[in-house]
Amino acid sequence: MSVPNLAALRQYRSSGVTSQISDASPHRLIAMLYDGALERLALAASGITWNNLDAKLRGIDSTMAIIEHLLCVLDYKAGGDIASRLAALYDYMMRRLLQAKLNNDLAAVNEVTKLMRTLQSGWDAIAPKVG
Repeated sequence: MSVPNLAALRQYRSSGVTSQISDASPHRLIAMLYDGALERLALAASGITWNNLDAKLRGIDSTMAIIEHLLCVLDYKAGGDIASRLAALYDYMMRRLLQAKLNNDLAAVNEVTKLMRTLQSGWDAIAPKVG
């Protein structure tokens, strides 16, 4: 049995994600960001639990980058009060993740995970009807 070529696997995964992004609606792109954040939060939680500094840092840093992107794409004109409330929530999540990063605070990661799941659930509920 041969060992898979890791570079080829990464390229395959990258091309699949690129294809999904190019075909995705704006609503789906945000859903993908929520999915990615939840995957990375799981990595961070695992890193804290198993004392794996690399996993913790990759998980937290990449989640923070996703949240930063979500903050940057908020449309305050169209979103009004909802956009402002999301910005405040994203800011809070960023602060909790920084605390988790500095103090190995699993409770903070779990709190952000719960908040992200709530956002994801709400976002999925308003998915545009395809018909």
